[in-house]
Amino acid sequence: MTAVPNYTNRKASVTQNLNIAVVGATGLVGEAMIEILQERNFPVGTLHPLASERSLGKSVRFRGQELPVAVLDEHDFSDTDMALFSAGASVSENHAPRATDAGCVVVDNTSRFRNEPDIPLVIPEVNPEALVRLRPRNIIANPNCSTIQMVVALKPIYDAAGIIRINVATYQAVSGAGRRQVEELARQSTELLSGRAKEADAGAKSIAFNAIPQIDSFEDNGYTREEMKMVWETRKILSDDQIMISATAVRIPVFFGHSEAISIETREKIAAAEVRDLLRAAPGVKVLDDGKTGGFPTARNEAAGGDDVFVGRIRDDLSHERGISMWVVSDNVRKGAALNSIQIAEILVRDYFGGM
Repeated sequence: MTAVPNYTNRKASVTQNLNIAVVGATGLVGEAMIEILQERNFPVGTLHPLASERSLGKSVRFRGQELPVAVLDEHDFSDTDMALFSAGASVSENHAPRATDAGCVVVDNTSRFRNEPDIPLVIPEVNPEALVRLRPRNIIANPNCSTIQMVVALKPIYDAAGIIRINVATYQAVSGAGRRQVEELARQSTELLSGRAKEADAGAKSIAFNAIPQIDSFEDNGYTREEMKMVWETRKILSDDQIMISATAVRIPVFFGHSEAISIETREKIAAAEVRDLLRAAPGVKVLDDGKTGGFPTARNEAAGGDDVFVGRIRDDLSHERGISMWVVSDNVRKGAALNSIQIAEILVRDYFGGM
């Protein structure tokens, strides 16, 4: 199988329609998946929006129709060609094997299968060739949102000059934690601005007007699990267990769009100007690096609601002769989750279902 040059702007053109299930259809990512399936004219025959019993009575809009949300536990996957999962790792653990046993292919957006050696972990602009390992389990894992945007930006440099070390600090939007955290940020912000702020629970830190250097639980090495996901996943995607990675993951009071400050040490010397040229030609990347006030991308102004990975502040690292520093932003719900899953599905349609 060969890579498609640029899946970010590609639209589907197919002769075969597939029955598609979206698991977690009422969540932020599930809603974005359904929206993107329509935007990209994905070859959907029947769409099955699935969620827990809490979503009974809800519906989703797809191609001008209101489709009732069905209960995942009751869904028969034997009539489903492909399922896009985004309802939490425990849901995927219980139901993804049930789907594949019924002959369905699963694209899983949770952390459940990412580290399993026989399951491909795929970013279409980076390693679509990994999909040759789809069989026999018929599950493909979608990487963590913060990993996706970083590796999309770094892959052209990795190919051109090699990368020995990555040091990254992420500044992550609350939507990465789901709809409730979006609503919580709005509530806390309103209370603070109106002078009605309440004390947080013991040990908790309020997110409004704050920066919290913890996402997910702490590991024994002092890093959080979110930080270690970036280590494990980057090595697997690049097939490079030797690359050294240190991450600091911070939650900030932004609704949509993750930002990352990245510094790398390359194997061979490469100048910032060369990096700009590489990234301008890279699939899924947009460079905004004007070297003046406002001449850089931000989560709110460029990333939110979009599909690209934006890169700016590209410069030689003054602390290392083979160092490059940059700023990377992307919409964590779209490219960091929903779009990446559907790009994977598009490759599957073309190469495994024979329709694209």
